[in-house]
Amino acid sequence: MIMCIKRINIPITVLMLLFSASACSNPAAVNTDADLTEHKEGQAAARDLAASNEKPAFSTKMIATFDEPWAMTALPTANNAPPKLLVTQKTGELFVVDTSTGTKTAVTGVPKVAYGGQGGLGDIVLAPDFATSKHIYLSYAEAGTGSDKGKLGAKVIRATLMGLDTDAPSLQAVMPIWEQVPKVRGQGHYSHRLLLSPDDQYLYISSGDRQKKDPAQDMTVNLGKIIRLNLDGSIPNDNPFVGDTSIDSMAAQFWTLGHRNVLGMVFDQSGMLWAHEMGPRGGDELNLIEKGKNYGWPLVSNGRNYSGTDIPDHDTRPEFAAPYITWTPVISPSSMSVYSSGRYDDFPAWQGNALISGLSSTALIVVDLADDATHERYRYDMGERIRSVLAVDGQVWLVEDGEGAQLLQLQPK
Repeated sequence: MIMCIKRINIPITVLMLLFSASACSNPAAVNTDADLTEHKEGQAAARDLAASNEKPAFSTKMIATFDEPWAMTALPTANNAPPKLLVTQKTGELFVVDTSTGTKTAVTGVPKVAYGGQGGLGDIVLAPDFATSKHIYLSYAEAGTGSDKGKLGAKVIRATLMGLDTDAPSLQAVMPIWEQVPKVRGQGHYSHRLLLSPDDQYLYISSGDRQKKDPAQDMTVNLGKIIRLNLDGSIPNDNPFVGDTSIDSMAAQFWTLGHRNVLGMVFDQSGMLWAHEMGPRGGDELNLIEKGKNYGWPLVSNGRNYSGTDIPDHDTRPEFAAPYITWTPVISPSSMSVYSSGRYDDFPAWQGNALISGLSSTALIVVDLADDATHERYRYDMGERIRSVLAVDGQVWLVEDGEGAQLLQLQPK
């Protein structure tokens, strides 16, 4: 017979209180009111600790369907109204989604995208002053012209989202913010994930290596980097390579380098920046992103090349920042969001944890971001490739990948 024992770590003081219950059967034992109160408190603490180690369960509610969705963000709500989401489709469409009815309203004025492979319409975030400015930031793959004809690269724009309360919302006053340099051939590893800093002063952009590897270590191109800009696209004076005359001026926009394909970035509740990225054949990573650091790609990885040839592991090159978690087999992380209670608190056990959507893993992965003990806590098999996860105001939304992808709300059991 095989027994499965679940290990629960209980503080020694709680164990002592629990064992003290045996004194009740000993006639020689004397129990005071204080003893009884302490005993009951110990039992309650043990129950609470055991509950915190249980994996929260949920069901899903289908809200709407999409064809090749890529990203989503929530619009501000008022008067306790159900949230509305903005959802992008790789094919170039942007929708406003009423989560109470599933109604989708198309937004016009989206720039023409270079759809194909991993490219198309990408990420979307609201400007900090969206309530008054109606500004959004949008990323997408753009086709080159002239001498760049046949080449592609990621681009980020700022636009004004007008007519949200009408049947014909539109993007207006489009302003270029940033683009990948140089444009190259191929349709992979754009990354182009967007993130605002907690103080609402800076825009972070992940720029993939475009499956070219070497640019990630090249200080003259912005591929394979995480970029940090002011909200108008200008370069902050305190970026790590500003004023370094020994390297190309392009490097002034870099925050970090040595990245492959970063599809998820978040700030945790203490203000630390985390990013996950897809490894090659094995070696997906979760990294703590720190100013000016080099994360080693393609010189190190805990995975292998697709050809099967070896890549030196991270521990062979300590000069490069090493990941806090690596996954082999891979999870194919596609997005990340930090859970925080708000108007709702559907999953209190996830408070402060990172939620990661998985493609090949068809999973939702919950990670504790404690910097001294970062680890995967839970993994949920969703049965489908998950393209994006969004935690907002204590609720959680997932959207599947591909044709006929479902937008799902997680509902606690």
